[in-house]
Amino acid sequence: MEIESYNFGNIVIDGQRYTSDLIIYPDGKIVDGWWRQSGHVMTKADIEALIASKPEVIVVSTGASGQLKPERGIEKVLNKKGIKMVAAPSSQALNHFNELSSSKRVGACFHLTC
Repeated sequence: MEIESYNFGNIVIDGQRYTSDLIIYPDGKIVDGWWRQSGHVMTKADIEALIASKPEVIVVSTGASGQLKPERGIEKVLNKKGIKMVAAPSSQALNHFNELSSSKRVGACFHLTC
């Protein structure tokens, strides 16, 4: 799986364009229409299914200008489960995802706008 491009509000993955926030599972499943309970704060509850898929790494796309924030302490919770978290603005997050997915079980959650 490869993320081909990202522009504000859309992302292209393996030739398919998505225009809503999404989650990518380590097995390649993509679920679009991802909503968070607290808007621009990503909580553990928002990614429970992704955590349950047992990725080695979760890439968190924080949006074009980094407005999405992982909740305080979530990285520590993930680390205790053996999951590394990488959070970055969307344009950088896609690079992290593409680089890591060739050698690790990687999941991701992408905020496509702000």
